[in-house]
Amino acid sequence: MLASYKILTEPRIDLANSPRTAAGDHRAVRRLSVVVPTYDRLPMLRQALASIRELPLDGVELEIIVGDNGLKPETRAVAEEFGALYAPAYNKGASVARNAALQLATGEFVAFLDDDDVWLPGHIQPHLDHLEAHPEHDAVFGQAIYADPELKPTGDPWPANSPGSGDQMTRSLLSGLFPQIGTVVARRAALVDVGLFNAWLIGGEDLDWLLRFARQHKLGYVATPCILFRGRPPGTSDELQRLRIGFDCWVFLRHAIPSAWRLWKSPLGFAISYHASLIHYHYYFIRKAIWFAQSGSPAGVLKALLVPLLYVPLLVLAEIIRPTELRREIGRMFLEARKRSAGPRS
Repeated sequence: MLASYKILTEPRIDLANSPRTAAGDHRAVRRLSVVVPTYDRLPMLRQALASIRELPLDGVELEIIVGDNGLKPETRAVAEEFGALYAPAYNKGASVARNAALQLATGEFVAFLDDDDVWLPGHIQPHLDHLEAHPEHDAVFGQAIYADPELKPTGDPWPANSPGSGDQMTRSLLSGLFPQIGTVVARRAALVDVGLFNAWLIGGEDLDWLLRFARQHKLGYVATPCILFRGRPPGTSDELQRLRIGFDCWVFLRHAIPSAWRLWKSPLGFAISYHASLIHYHYYFIRKAIWFAQSGSPAGVLKALLVPLLYVPLLVLAEIIRPTELRREIGRMFLEARKRSAGPRS
């Protein structure tokens, strides 16, 4: 399935056109560009932009840039309502919208917020302090809090513990840790080397971007709750999940293979990290298979299991061997089918 997509090299950003990077510009006020990708979600976009404007910041000048895939005049109006720049994105995808906004950024630092999430009051300042104290880091991420569609918190801040540093940080990112892009602040100058977001990816593009920092040991972490991460309503399509697991697999292999000899002591360690990086897709399709088994559809069960069998076969094998809910429901499905085929006893 991935073969039908063209792999694009990450575009680099040109800082030469920015008036903010002139030599001798030593401003006491730090300028932060905030990138907000959006696509036809005006009420949520208003909430996101309001949370940025309400952030208590001292000595920080904000520049908000809305990258818009929808290209609607209403979206431009909302951006202007909050004093934000408007960057039209002429192709689909969050990466394209973020890249369009990044091309207009003039801040010393860049931060991100998806249009359906909101910043928390403690965001930004700890990140800037970290980058000032750690000049070896070019980016830093913090914690997110899961919330329901109404932005009511439903969990504790994550990641709860430090993912480590150096190779340990890279190994954590390749073992299931997926920092939320809204918790990230980066030095804009680093984009010359790291590049922009890969527009080919429709899943895992932000993890791919952060791994480029991590593999150079230039990524840090602060234990600060940064955003409310709005839960998506049910109904995510199976086709979208099939696509995303393929992209996340590509991201893992792209970054893991060149460093495998250094990051893992054995092939087993590599395999454990690989399966951990895709385990949330495994659970998604296992839940689908259980639902089909409860509905009495062997064909549905098989269809649901084909994707995890292709990408994470060891996890599926464990579901079948161990006394799991999937195994029980499949057994019950075949038992009911046998009873029906036998017919009523005379």
